[in-house]
Amino acid sequence: MGFYSQVIAPRLLDWGMSDPSLALYRREVLSDVQGEVLEIGFGTGINLSYYPEHLQQLVTVDANPGMNALAQKRIESSNIRVDNRVLNGENLPMADNTFDCVVSTWTLCSIANVEQALKEIYRVLKPGGRFFFIEHGLSDDPKVQVWQNRLNPINKAIADGCNLNRNIKELIEAQFKNVTIEQFYAPKSPKVSGYMYKGVASKV
Repeated sequence: MGFYSQVIAPRLLDWGMSDPSLALYRREVLSDVQGEVLEIGFGTGINLSYYPEHLQQLVTVDANPGMNALAQKRIESSNIRVDNRVLNGENLPMADNTFDCVVSTWTLCSIANVEQALKEIYRVLKPGGRFFFIEHGLSDDPKVQVWQNRLNPINKAIADGCNLNRNIKELIEAQFKNVTIEQFYAPKSPKVSGYMYKGVASKV
């Protein structure tokens, strides 16, 4: 992992993902989170201020140590106890059936083996546990899809592996049978990067 990935990309992503237009989605996704919680792709810790007040402890993972360095200020100022680990979401060390909830916000786009990561999310959830997510991905408009596919290599290079063209609905439904999902364009966002998938998947 080079200088750009560890130093430049985390700062660019922190700036971009701190956009106030995304705050509403964070509140909606995190409002029902409870119990033992794992966040995949913690990044620079922007979600911390949006978790419910009753949440006391949170386990987080992110593969990029540069993200972890920026997250420390938010962790130190939060009332939530955070067990923040530099780990890849594709290979979690946690035991089966550990968490009541798993959270992912704009993370599945950048995990190399996203199918394996979703298997891990399912594995560490308790029976009846819920996976809360907001992700961007493949549009339902073929014309937009053309541009997503064209621009994807460039976007991956400048946005630390972020893919524009993943079908998040298909990926999640391949692992979870009980899924509630909304698909929409985020206002004021370019269509190639602003097609959202927001929902909850439950472990049977």
